[in-house]
Amino acid sequence: MSPLNSSIALIGAGQMGKALAQGFCNSGECDPTKIIAYDPNEASIKSLIHAIPGVRMTQTAIEATQAARYVILAVKPQHTTDVCQEIRSAIQDETIIISIIAGLPTSWLSNALQTSRIVRVMPNTPCLIGRGVSAITFPPELKTSDVNTIQKLFTTVGVVHSVPESMLDAVTAVSGSGPGYVALLIDALADGGVQAGLPRQLALDLAVQTFAGTASLIAETGDHPAVVKDRVSSPGGTTVAGLSVLERKGVRGAIADAVAAAASRSSALARSVT
Repeated sequence: MSPLNSSIALIGAGQMGKALAQGFCNSGECDPTKIIAYDPNEASIKSLIHAIPGVRMTQTAIEATQAARYVILAVKPQHTTDVCQEIRSAIQDETIIISIIAGLPTSWLSNALQTSRIVRVMPNTPCLIGRGVSAITFPPELKTSDVNTIQKLFTTVGVVHSVPESMLDAVTAVSGSGPGYVALLIDALADGGVQAGLPRQLALDLAVQTFAGTASLIAETGDHPAVVKDRVSSPGGTTVAGLSVLERKGVRGAIADAVAAAASRSSALARSVT
């Protein structure tokens, strides 16, 4: 495998930025010396250097941007305006901006950075272990070679879906926020196990393994979740008794409403910045 020839600037070396850089480098797609990172937080810098020996650090975001072709914006929404003002003058004709900032549209970034070469990506936290999902929106003028390169890079940390930008708020609500919903459900399932008499750690292990196994089963067989549910729902059995409670309590509707609320919040966050 031949590593990426172009350099990648990482503006923001927090958990997600570090996870992406690790995936890129561990896969062989990118040599660590091709990563040029900036973060004002000293702890984040030390963590990145420890995780990826050979990565280069700069004193300013503009230095990192000047030295790279691909520039990943991995900062919090409230810091975006300042970062864009700083790096705008360093953006060249061939620079490609890759934003993983939730909710912030390319129209705003394009205006703030004075470039239309902006790729939006919504990754999620399982990228930290290479099991994430990333939804990507590409601008129409991007070369096929650049589209392929960016897709290959994000494939190193999980599954990649190419989607229109109009879907990204909904994607954020499902896969971006989804790990939070799933973690809550795992916690609740484990609590139920404890209530039924299981030791805490055993209940948690069973809950985690059941979620992971069921997700893998659906992914590998392609079966609809309803089919999987029906297979374990014997007439008058234990699963039906439990599902009946979940339906009465409105769990299905609550989860759907949570996704709608998260999508609305994603849109609102964008408006607060723009």
